[in-house]
Amino acid sequence: AGTILFALPAVAAELTVSAAASLTNAFTEIATSYEGANPGSKVLLNFGSSGSLLQQIARGAPVDVFASADQDTMDRAQKQNLILDETRRDFAANALVLVVPAKGDSFVSAAADLTKASVARIAVGIPDSVPAGRYAKEALTLQQLWEPLKDKFVYGQNVRQVLDYVARGEVDAGVVYATDAAIMKNKVRVVGVLQTRRPILYPIAVVRGGGSENAGRRFAAFVLSDQGRQILERHGFSAP
Repeated sequence: AGTILFALPAVAAELTVSAAASLTNAFTEIATSYEGANPGSKVLLNFGSSGSLLQQIARGAPVDVFASADQDTMDRAQKQNLILDETRRDFAANALVLVVPAKGDSFVSAAADLTKASVARIAVGIPDSVPAGRYAKEALTLQQLWEPLKDKFVYGQNVRQVLDYVARGEVDAGVVYATDAAIMKNKVRVVGVLQTRRPILYPIAVVRGGGSENAGRRFAAFVLSDQGRQILERHGFSAP
């Protein structure tokens, strides 16, 4: 009897990408373009603060690609041997801005105004787990404002929550990325750019043992490609 060869169906490459909350809009579009360029592939997106995403990966969550909003979190991933070191690349740059609600009169036109008695609540990300919060602490510390303002801070679980607090007028001001402020132009107003010690660069890397390593490498390469960069630029990110 002849050997019967079973034709195996083409396996759709499914991969999970964990990305910083500030990448939500850009990566949603990138995933759609990637799927279009790679028929049969499916990208599952998981957004959150970089610190909480790292914790999920460390606990064994099935993730193939990690994109964080800062170097520190990716450094920790590398130290914990969670990523393939040679796949780590910076793919985008951002800026930190001070925003106020677009509606109503604001007493804030610069960071120094945050100390005014008329400013009661300032939204920032939790510095320990949210890169935008860590950058906010760094920028305000450089201006010797972090300690004096401590009692006014309202902490967000990720940068998009901080943005929402400002957009809904629940706080007097907030610190977010320029890209976040741009998606809510009608709800928040940028009153200043805050200087950080180092440039705000976003790294991407393939997660070790995620299960779809080759697909992960392909996705990371797509983010770094001209097509990926054009999408990122459309969403306000600059080249690293």
